[in-house]
Amino acid sequence: MTLAIAILNWNGKSWLEQFLPSVIQYSPEAEIYVIDNASSDDSVLFLESAFSSVKIIRNKTNSGFAAGYNEGLKAIKADIYCLLNSDVEVTENWLSPIFGLFSDNQDIAAIQPKILDYNNKHQFEFAGAGGGLMDNLGYPYCRGRVFDDVETDRGQYNDKTEIFWASGCSLFIRSEDFWKMNGFDERFFAHQEEIDLCWRLKNEGRKIFYTGQSTVYHVGGGTLNKQNPRKTFLNFRNNLTMLVKNLPASDLIPVIFSRLVLDGFGGLYLGYKNGWPHLWAVLKAHFAFYAQIPESLRLRQKNQIKFYYQSKWLIFKHFLGTKNN
Repeated sequence: MTLAIAILNWNGKSWLEQFLPSVIQYSPEAEIYVIDNASSDDSVLFLESAFSSVKIIRNKTNSGFAAGYNEGLKAIKADIYCLLNSDVEVTENWLSPIFGLFSDNQDIAAIQPKILDYNNKHQFEFAGAGGGLMDNLGYPYCRGRVFDDVETDRGQYNDKTEIFWASGCSLFIRSEDFWKMNGFDERFFAHQEEIDLCWRLKNEGRKIFYTGQSTVYHVGGGTLNKQNPRKTFLNFRNNLTMLVKNLPASDLIPVIFSRLVLDGFGGLYLGYKNGWPHLWAVLKAHFAFYAQIPESLRLRQKNQIKFYYQSKWLIFKHFLGTKNN
């Protein structure tokens, strides 16, 4: 079983300088690639001079996370891809549990390790935490993180278990499964494209897993921090588009209608909390979502599995201060 670690880079020389040494040190089983998304800094020159063992793939444009990986991975031959953010520190023996899970179960298409906060290493990190789940209204959340609230790591998620989605921050996926799904939906640009991919894989009967025996530390927001209205736009638009693509027909209209209403309240809340550009970002996201509906409907798979959610009415329970389950 061959493994290629692919790090997508855009003007991230400082992240590569800080975190690439740990990837090289603790990943002797893997070929390591940096896919450069037409950086305007000297990332490529730095890699060529400082890390001669790392293979460099140069994309012609900065087409975002989704298209950037789709293009770059075409040049990589391996049984397993690890899509790893440039602001991630890996740990000793982080790959062994991953290899073990893939070897033991051929039905597993993708795996995520435990993701902790680099700046607070006893706390889970927003982007993935202890494995991704979904509620009945299509809100993604994680074991160890619900909306902006994160848990301290006390070993409560040291298990191996099936999850709904694996984080793109550190995503291991069989190359065969990735290309069978035609990779990421490039319309997403960035954010939630990995959830869409995992959902499509589940519609094909494939499994997504988490293992707490493998740990990485993620800085988060290295390219686009959550105070940026562009991030708000992408999250709102992409989540709705993902629901249209993947929800069973019986759930499609009620869930989308509920979400459009709730997004209105969400936009007002974000406008009050983070500034009115975030409210405008939500409004723009809705219009962009409407424009994508015809293509999203065309891309629906023949088989949409029953919508398996792990929590109901999560947004109400969370903001009213009740339990999440």
